[in-house]
Amino acid sequence: MTSGSRGADVARGRRLLPLVLATTATQSSIVVLTPIVVAVSRDLDVSVSAVGQARTVLAAVACLAAFRAGALIDKLGVKPLIVGGSVLALLGAVVTSLSAALPLFYAGHAITGIGVAALLSAGFAGVSAYFPERDAAWALGYVVGSQSIAWIVGNPLVGLLTDWGSWRLAYAVPATIALLALAAGLTAPQPRDSRAPAGGGIGGVARDRSARRWAVAELVAYAAWTAELTYAGAFYIDTYGVSEAALGFILAIGSIAFLAATLSSHRLAMRWDRRRLIATTGVAMGALLVVFFNVTPAVGFSVAVICVVAVCAGLRSTGSSALGLSQLPAHPGSMMAARTASAQLGYMIGAVVGGTVLAVAGFGTLGWVLFAGMSASALLVAGVSDRTARMRTAT
Repeated sequence: MTSGSRGADVARGRRLLPLVLATTATQSSIVVLTPIVVAVSRDLDVSVSAVGQARTVLAAVACLAAFRAGALIDKLGVKPLIVGGSVLALLGAVVTSLSAALPLFYAGHAITGIGVAALLSAGFAGVSAYFPERDAAWALGYVVGSQSIAWIVGNPLVGLLTDWGSWRLAYAVPATIALLALAAGLTAPQPRDSRAPAGGGIGGVARDRSARRWAVAELVAYAAWTAELTYAGAFYIDTYGVSEAALGFILAIGSIAFLAATLSSHRLAMRWDRRRLIATTGVAMGALLVVFFNVTPAVGFSVAVICVVAVCAGLRSTGSSALGLSQLPAHPGSMMAARTASAQLGYMIGAVVGGTVLAVAGFGTLGWVLFAGMSASALLVAGVSDRTARMRTAT
């Protein structure tokens, strides 16, 4: 490797680091509640379900804040949103950790929700701002995959800190990652002219038929995927009787598979049409979820199935983010803010629908409902225009 190529790799890494830390910080802020919900309910003397509603507060605020985040990114660039979002995520973690009552606990999550909207939108939009098209798929693989680090490393640390000290101490994990994102954001480059022309924002996405269709497809897919993520732990415990300690390692295996898929997704993206890749992996996810929830010979079999699901999810997420960036090339912030809003709203819908299906019909029926959701998302994607591919063909 020549000194010139090494220098280029270092420069790419420096541009990529703020984006990776931004998305890692968002996921860490979101998933930290999962291992500590019982400890929080015991300490604040409220029900587990009441504590769990903090996740709904975060998602709702993030969804609403995303409407403003997109326009700000298109106007100011990604750097101010990474810096501001990191500060808000850090503040939210501090307020939450100091909460003596449920209202303040919710307030901390509301602050974090604004930070999540800024960081998640800027992290994805930064791929378009910092990288030429030939490197975009490579960069997206890391930006998407970095979110799984919160499950692989962050959640075990949260559990250990809770056992050793308190659930309040566990918020040091998202706070530390937010600090790292802040440091990287302060040193991130700012394009000389980051201003986008008029016509952006969530309104611009809604007015464009193809962009609107893509956003709805993301919402449907996230709702289905979230229902699996939310209730997979209960499935393992109910079906196989695994312990909570073993469950943490089982769930991490799927996250490792997801990460591996995203880091290699750019190679497949160069060979496949993006819409075909998204639709194929989406339908495959749905079909495999039917198997996961209905065919249960052994824990190892279910883990193997969910690993394949995670690989498909990694490929789909990376390809779909790239397709989203191609919708309104002059407004990447608006498109990725729409992605944030779709994801957060999908989280809320998926948890509610999944819980309702489980209460009424059980895990087996849930698998078929998720298959229907992923198939519907695939049909929507088929009608989305891949404008970047069309421009490459024209040239």
